[in-house]
Amino acid sequence: MINKVGNIKAHIYMATAMILFAIISPVGKIVLDYIHPLTLNTFRLLGAAICFWITSIFVKEKVSKKDLFLLFFAALFGTMLNQGLFIIGLSKTNPIHSSLMTSTAPILTMIISAFYLKEKITSRRIIGVLIGAGGAAMLILMNKQTGDYPSSIWGDIICLMAQLSFAIYLTVFLKLVKKYSPVTVSKWMFTYAFICYFIISFHDIVNDDIFSLPIGIWVRIFVIAIMCTYVTFNLMMRSQRCLSPTMISTYNYFLPIIGAGISYALGMGTLGISAFVATALILVGVIFVNKSKTKKLN
Repeated sequence: MINKVGNIKAHIYMATAMILFAIISPVGKIVLDYIHPLTLNTFRLLGAAICFWITSIFVKEKVSKKDLFLLFFAALFGTMLNQGLFIIGLSKTNPIHSSLMTSTAPILTMIISAFYLKEKITSRRIIGVLIGAGGAAMLILMNKQTGDYPSSIWGDIICLMAQLSFAIYLTVFLKLVKKYSPVTVSKWMFTYAFICYFIISFHDIVNDDIFSLPIGIWVRIFVIAIMCTYVTFNLMMRSQRCLSPTMISTYNYFLPIIGAGISYALGMGTLGISAFVATALILVGVIFVNKSKTKKLN
């Protein structure tokens, strides 16, 4: 009964996290009109790191030197590459496209799990991967240039690479994440990520003249750093202790629907027939893959 209640909470946490994360595309796109992508991501990581360190005051937990080393690589894939590539990709493509590309995470997670966790690859799973990959390829190749926020092949590909990084993090570092509390893991991951990004982005931060940014932009940066990163990552980490990598990644279903919907409502992109077809292919592919896994476990 306790496990069942815990799983229900984990699902609620993940659903909430995805709703908050979906806000990044439309809100972040506006901020990127004023500052460099690396500057935005540095502030995002700093805000989240500060919040996690403050929260860690109430969580007394010691991390071994070996795990501190491993947490750096977890940060590399789970925060630095994942979030950094997503922000850079977002700066180069339409916010609707960036949201739709997140649908590939479940498929990528399945592929990595098959190799790393030695999960059996069934025919249904292969069909699902091919259908989903076809949808992602269609989304990239259609490259429709419309409105004030045109799409870009390279932007779409970079967003895809961000999902690949996230899939590696979910699969390879699962045991490490479960070993410590979500706050402890996140504290070190975001600290590592911020230090690396600050060194890389210092020149861009200086050139962006951040002190002259409008108040509205600072409010959006605050929302991205706190609500869309600190709160989102906290909820996701708690879910990761109860749910499998595959189950967590399937919550990316929500991102294209919520993100694209918000972007469309704000007039930041169009939803053509090709976009719906590409999304449908991706979701059908993921459903095929997950049905295969469910059958195997039962």
